[in-house]
Amino acid sequence: MNKNIGFIGCGNMARAMISGIVISNLVSNKNVIASNPSQKSLDKVKEKYNVLVTNDNKEVAKFSDIVILAVKPYKYYEVIDEIKTYLKDNVVIITIAAGITLDHMSNALGDEAKVIRTMPNTPALVGEGMSALCANKNITKSELQEVIQIFESFGKIEILEEKLIDVVPSVSGSSPAYVYMFIEALGDGAVLQGMPRNKAYKMAAQAVLGSAKMVLETGEHPGKLKDDVCSPGGTTIEAVYTLEKNNFRGSVISAMESCTEKAIKMGNK
Repeated sequence: MNKNIGFIGCGNMARAMISGIVISNLVSNKNVIASNPSQKSLDKVKEKYNVLVTNDNKEVAKFSDIVILAVKPYKYYEVIDEIKTYLKDNVVIITIAAGITLDHMSNALGDEAKVIRTMPNTPALVGEGMSALCANKNITKSELQEVIQIFESFGKIEILEEKLIDVVPSVSGSSPAYVYMFIEALGDGAVLQGMPRNKAYKMAAQAVLGSAKMVLETGEHPGKLKDDVCSPGGTTIEAVYTLEKNNFRGSVISAMESCTEKAIKMGNK
């Protein structure tokens, strides 16, 4: 890809995306620039990925054909006001924050702005991200394809209607946190039974990884795969029964509902 890619903000999510872009050789590291007010954060990114760095957001705007706004939602309008007169013609703006709608971006940048709203997640850092994308009417097919290439450099993508984007944090954006809690709980359970913690976490994490790959690669319904593990009168169905008694699935769904409601509230603000 012959494009300059800029990140305004280089927190965890931006670093994960930069890692995927650089490791995949999608563009040269000299075609990637990141800005941040913290010199310490910039030094880390420079040392690890050898990309261009700056404290000046305007430098990112002037350099980049594709600008990724990787700042907290409450900072978006402040950053846009700072950079909008320095943006290149036909620049593609990518948002990654919950609650920032395409209409919000059009109001801030003008009706002709080219904007793609996305929701990635931090497993991008290991090349296993899951991202949802939706584009406004000004994005061409070729521009959308270029952005898809960026996000596929660190994982999988789905194109969604914008009305579904607020659901994405609950199912993939925030869900790594739930999965880490599940792995930690599995580890604690094994430690309770006498297993060393480092071995318990390794076994739990690999079981989760393998189970996810089974869903993705077999195409089987998760319920069938669960049934395949549950022998009549066996240990697994006993564990499943205990989880169901304690509202395991209901608790997960309730957590996702809370996450979605929060994303919608953030958008309404």
